[in-house]
Amino acid sequence: MPLALLALAVGAFGIGTTEFVVMGLLPPIAADYGVTIPTAGLLVTGYALGVVVGAPLLTVLGRRVSHKRMLMLLMGLFVLGNVLSALAPSFGLMLTGRVVASLAHGSFFGIGSVVAAGLVAPDRKAGAIATMFTGLTVANIVGVPLGTFIGQAIGWRTTFAVVAALGVVGLLGIARLVPAVPRPGGTLLRRELKAFRNPQVLLAMAMTVLGFGGVFAAITYIAPMMTEVAGYSEGAVTWLLVLFGTGMFLGNLLGGRYADRALMPLLYATLGGLAIVLALFTVAAHHKVLAAIAVLLVGALGFATVPPLQKRVLDQAHGAPTLASAVNIGAFNLGNALAAWLGGIVIAAGFGYTAPNWVGAVLAAAALGLALWSAALERRTPASGAGTGAGTGTAEAVDTGARVPVPH
Repeated sequence: MPLALLALAVGAFGIGTTEFVVMGLLPPIAADYGVTIPTAGLLVTGYALGVVVGAPLLTVLGRRVSHKRMLMLLMGLFVLGNVLSALAPSFGLMLTGRVVASLAHGSFFGIGSVVAAGLVAPDRKAGAIATMFTGLTVANIVGVPLGTFIGQAIGWRTTFAVVAALGVVGLLGIARLVPAVPRPGGTLLRRELKAFRNPQVLLAMAMTVLGFGGVFAAITYIAPMMTEVAGYSEGAVTWLLVLFGTGMFLGNLLGGRYADRALMPLLYATLGGLAIVLALFTVAAHHKVLAAIAVLLVGALGFATVPPLQKRVLDQAHGAPTLASAVNIGAFNLGNALAAWLGGIVIAAGFGYTAPNWVGAVLAAAALGLALWSAALERRTPASGAGTGAGTGTAEAVDTGARVPVPH
């Protein structure tokens, strides 16, 4: 794999850390600003909504800029947002900093996926995308626990200052390692928008919303579920999140390894397995060991869907994949927000802290149904799947707008 992927992975590590670390720092942040915990929770909600809005917006605004320069600008925006969060004298400015940082999230992963896929041979595209996303998964194993520890020991402002420094490292890495290749003159907005007329692109994005939503229906409420139902102490929740991050890391490797060989069969297995594990999690949550195993499996099966779903969108939007790729990153966060909302509804209705697992199981099963429907449509109209490698694991080169020599 090219060294340029390492620079992308470093950027992904910083983004993943800042996205999730705030969850463990809400109490001290709320105390410093004199706001309630639910009000401080807007830092999470605001970030997610910023990703959904920023993904298409910044991708469209930067469509005439080379991919390398756009990635550098996005990392600069990310650094600015985290510096603002670290220095913000008021909660309003802190929230603004979170939104500014989040605007770079979707577009970075969307454009980064296109760049990563263009750096390697056609049969290694999903592996390249997974390599970039490794930074995001490692952030949940190392970055988030370490950032939480720094925030609790030294101060939460220091955590965001460290994350900003990580962003600077990612920016310098992109400047040094990512090839500078201009966009082709024919990449027009209407061409990018045309991809959304393809039902397969829309189905892939719907699978993203439902499949990854299934994961976060359960994980959003992991703290009360593990403490109130499984009997873990509050301090153990951090290590359970590390276990979840380890599952994400392993699942990402699995998805990257096999999506290039058999994309749709992999989606059938992971989405089906996720639905089953989430359903069983309702019972497993009452036993410490089984609950820990379930957390690991939810992370692994959930993130094993990321490389194939992202590659599916790239393949189906061939010729103009950048905007579709970025919007699909927003779809992951839309799924997170939707699932967290639905999970909160069933808890508020009195069904208990394990009820969100059933919500997640239904969402994952619905994503599996869409995957089967997508494959059936593709079999009926073979031309629509030409070059996607959806059923065979082979793939035709995606026109990323980058004429990059393929390493041998």
